[in-house]
Amino acid sequence: MSLFDVYPLYDVTPIKAQDVWVYDATPTKYLDLYGGHAVISIGHSHPKYVENLTKQLGDIGFYSNAVKNPLQEALGEKLPIQANCPGYQLFMCSSGAEANENALKMASFVTGRKKVVAFHNSFHGRTSAAVAATDNPKIVAPINAQQEVEFLPLGDLDALAGVLAKGDVCAVIVEFIQGVGGLDISTAEFYEGVDKLCKETGTCLIADEVQAGFGRTGNFFAFQEYNVKPELISMAKGMGNGFPVGGILIHPSIKAEYGMLGTTFGGNHLACTAALTVLEVLEEQDLMAHALRVSDHFKAKTTEIPQIKAVKGRGLMLGIEFDFDTAALRKKLIYDQHIFTGSAKNKNLIRILPPLTVENEHVDQFFDALKIELDKL
Repeated sequence: MSLFDVYPLYDVTPIKAQDVWVYDATPTKYLDLYGGHAVISIGHSHPKYVENLTKQLGDIGFYSNAVKNPLQEALGEKLPIQANCPGYQLFMCSSGAEANENALKMASFVTGRKKVVAFHNSFHGRTSAAVAATDNPKIVAPINAQQEVEFLPLGDLDALAGVLAKGDVCAVIVEFIQGVGGLDISTAEFYEGVDKLCKETGTCLIADEVQAGFGRTGNFFAFQEYNVKPELISMAKGMGNGFPVGGILIHPSIKAEYGMLGTTFGGNHLACTAALTVLEVLEEQDLMAHALRVSDHFKAKTTEIPQIKAVKGRGLMLGIEFDFDTAALRKKLIYDQHIFTGSAKNKNLIRILPPLTVENEHVDQFFDALKIELDKL
């Protein structure tokens, strides 16, 4: 085999996708309740998305950041307004890990410090500083471990206050809903306390919105559920509906200098078109409000299944928790019921991260299938 074998693969080969459906060559039709790790925001092959990217590809797909790109300027104007982050400025890159890497680097530039605080069960990416701030020693190589990162319990304000009082922390990075870790959420008191402590100690607060951003939680960003104002906001996954695009929003108090940040592929013409189209469709189809309505229906359906011990998350960033490892159940769902779902670091959890266009009928299909498979256990 010529591919470096690092992914355990399901024996499914998608060749086509439309809205919430994925098809293989047989053809078998799968209900996609995972969106390729929360990437598909406005639905697979959305007609406006296909039209806009096709047209852009026919004009110009890429040129470097050495020249003007009006699409970048349009996105830089539209995104902060639609996201309700007025005054923030946009730096574009190509992935969530790259977004977090640049956010951490920017925090270090701004503060002149190098230590980072992250939280247990966090996941921030697989690049140098981002992976060091990820609470999974198995994916941290020795070269990454040189980064100075302290992990604290999510929700422990006293521990955070003690660390920040030393004055050597450049950034506190937090997922306001933990993704890979298992959909855990702390309290408003905690998140607002983190923001207050950061402001008091001159520490940058980085809101990692890579998975939760772009309307998935019913807010544009998950942190907007609380009274906090991050210095840096990282984003990626749903931003491009499958096209590789990421970015950070930077608070207006932070001043740009030539050469501070850079990227070859970030902010290319196709990436900007993808992100602008996602913003347009989110607004036109009112998908953030739709996500909350479908979420309410989903949560109501969970009451029909006594084996579900907890429902976690918000909007369409959800997890259902059992008292057993769900790996075998997830295999049954994909092979026998033809439904994609996701796993988490919490082995007892099934993650649900569908396209934001998912409907109540699709939720019903999932719960009917879940009942069938649970009855077999």
